[in-house]
Parts: sequence; C-alpha cells; structure tokens
Amino acid sequence: MSFFKKMKEKLSTQTDSVTDKFKDGLSKTRSSFVGAVNELVKDYRIVDEDFFEELEEILISADVGVNTVMELVDDLREEAKRRNIKDAENIRPLITEKLSELLVKSDEDTRLNLQPEGELTVVLFVGVNGVGKTTTIGKMAHQLQQEGKKVVLAAGDTFRAGAIEQLEAWGARVGVDVVKQQAGTDPAAVMYDAVQSAKSKKADVLLCDTAGRLQNKVNLMNELEKVKRVITREIPDAPHEVLLVLDATTGQNAMSQAKTFGEATKVTGIVLTKLDGTAKGGIVMAIRNELDLPVKYVGLGEGVDDLQEFIPEQYVNGLFSDVVDQKAEEEQRS
Repeated sequence: MSFFKKMKEKLSTQTDSVTDKFKDGLSKTRSSFVGAVNELVKDYRIVDEDFFEELEEILISADVGVNTVMELVDDLREEAKRRNIKDAENIRPLITEKLSELLVKSDEDTRLNLQPEGELTVVLFVGVNGVGKTTTIGKMAHQLQQEGKKVVLAAGDTFRAGAIEQLEAWGARVGVDVVKQQAGTDPAAVMYDAVQSAKSKKADVLLCDTAGRLQNKVNLMNELEKVKRVITREIPDAPHEVLLVLDATTGQNAMSQAKTFGEATKVTGIVLTKLDGTAKGGIVMAIRNELDLPVKYVGLGEGVDDLQEFIPEQYVNGLFSDVVDQKAEEEQRS
C-alpha cells in the first residue's frame, strides 16, 4: 500500500473532531510554512539547486532545526533524482512524505505508559517555569478521568509562588484529590505522601508536579533526581513516565531545555504546549529527529479538552491535508 493510502487509512480510524483540532491548532504553522512552500513551487516550477537552498531556509525558519533540515533536504535531493522529479509541483507530495517519515517511527511510542488495571501509574512532569506544566497536569487529569481512571495530583512544586494553589484550583475544577504541604517544603516529602495517599485511595494514576526554576541551576536537577529516588523506593518500577513539558513558542530554546533535562533525568516523552500559538510548529520534527524522544502530547488550544495525544499522521495532515487528499484520490483512481 502506498504512503498516501496508508495515511488516509490511519486517519479514517480517528474522529473528525481530532482531525479538526489538529487542523485548527496548526493553522498558524500551516499558513506560514506551507504557504511559503507553495510560493516556492510557483516561483521555481523546475527543481534545481536554488530551489533546494530556498527550501532549506523555509524549513529552518519553521524551526525544523538545522541538522534535521540538512538531512531532510539531502534526502529530498537524492529521492527527487531517483524518481526523476523535475517539476516543482510534483515535489510537494515528496516533502510531505519525508516529513512524515521523521515523525512516524512506531505506533506505540507516543502512547502514555499506563500500568495494568489495579496497579498505580506514576507520571512525573518536569520543565522550567512558564511552559504550562501545571495546566498540562490539570488537563491530563481531566482526560484520564473521562477515560474512567481515578487520578490523584501531587503538588511537588513547593518553591514557585502560587504553584500549589494553581494545582489545587485545577484539582477542584476537574474533581480530583491534590496531595500538598506548605510552600517551601521538601518536594521529596510531598512525593512520599502522594504515593502513600494514591495507594490508599486505590488510584489508577498519580500525576506529579515538580519545581521548574531555570534549567541551568544544578540544584534543581539534583532535586529532581531526589524526587525520582523517593518514588522509586516506594514503587520500584516508577516513575513510569517522565514527561518534559516544553513551550512550542520558544522554538530552539525548547531544544536546549530538552537536552539539559535529558542529561539530568531520564525523560521518556515530550509534552509540547502552545503549538496553536506559533507559526514555527516544525519544532516537533526537530525534537523527534535530533533528540530521538517521542512527542506524546501537544497543546492545541486553551480549553480543558485541548490537550491532545500526539498522532503523527494528524500532524502531517494538519499541515498538508490538500496534498494528502489529492494524492490519495489520484491513487484511488489509478
């Protein structure tokens, strides 16, 4: 089965509302990035070295990342030569295909690692202040509750003013318990209490907030390691996920944060917030390719339901739905 038929088949298994959320959430990136690619195709018509150089600039400006762009454009050059593509219009589907290959590495690695029924899943959230970590926890708690899970929240960010109250407000909003102590308390002590509380309540999932002061503070990284040790001592295979929350609007700065946190603690996945607020949504591809970390969730709006599991095919379709639809129809007819 061809790439575009597979894409349409995968999309057909998902609801229209999910497709609409990705299309709406990626509208700024689509307008900027895809618009620039379309203009490039109109300007050149013939695929030559100047075309590829301008394509490089467009991809870099979309925050796809320099290393990823160089690999991608080299691959496009070779594939265009192999398929004897000379008309610029005919390279748009190839660009779509190659960007997809960067993202679609496996079916299972973007899913949350939930434990079997009857066992507690512990998810640790890390990231600097201001990226939307606490809001993400609240939205995920709502989502898990909708799926029938019993959720407990741990207010482990005891240093930032208002962090505990913010998590409490989310707990009240979505109807889940929050384990907390006074501001300034040792976060590891909060985590110990939270694990005991979640166990006694027979909760399915414990979502843990952590401190998020600047990522270059060594003591913060040491604190995160201490928190992890306390959790692991109580539940040997926990935490089951360490999700790094990044703000998509910060572009390459998000990449440097990911590298720093990745060196200090074993990150299992990325939550990319505010993707709807940026025209540089190519950062998803840079993270996936250069850090080899799965993007597990994306923020596509302000609403409580706007935290979405990351579905690579939906991301690609959100940017290139016209190409996907056109090629799938052509292949259907042939």
